[in-house]
Amino acid sequence: MNRERGTGNGERGGALQRAVSCSSAPVPRESATNRIASRSPPPVPRSLQGFTLLEMLAVIILIGIAAAAVSISVAHGLASARVNAAASELAASLRATRTQAIVHGEQRLFELDTRAEIYRGADKRDVRLPKGLELSVTSAASDQSGGEIARIRFFPDGSSTGGRITLRSGQREWHVNVSWLTGAISIFDTAKHS
Repeated sequence: MNRERGTGNGERGGALQRAVSCSSAPVPRESATNRIASRSPPPVPRSLQGFTLLEMLAVIILIGIAAAAVSISVAHGLASARVNAAASELAASLRATRTQAIVHGEQRLFELDTRAEIYRGADKRDVRLPKGLELSVTSAASDQSGGEIARIRFFPDGSSTGGRITLRSGQREWHVNVSWLTGAISIFDTAKHS
């Protein structure tokens, strides 16, 4: 029995020794380079990563296309505004000529030179139309001389010989109408009414 006890104790002691011997086995140590190489940085979320060159080029091309479209529409808008202003100034000069005829009680002339693209109101000052405008006049036959100079006469009672002055830029037309009965002047933009 003693032996068994001893054997039992010995077995326990042997198990204990084995455990000690397992724990005392040399453990390989990692070198500093192995630790650095095995550690990779945590993955960066896609939302924090930068843009690729292809994405940047696509955005730049889209901005270029948008800028070109805007510049074209702005250029057309500026040309249209310039012609609108010219038509308004022409109408204002016609109104001033009519007013001078009424105030002074005598006939006044408004002259247009279709070749030189200038007009002259009651103030006798030559005004040149913007470049790129075509000018045509429809008026009484007695008020046209040689096809280049056209006139619209205003009378002391406010009436006139009447006529239509057409300003054309590309496909757009502006008509400055002068009523023969009342001498009233109106501007008609064909693009707004088509």
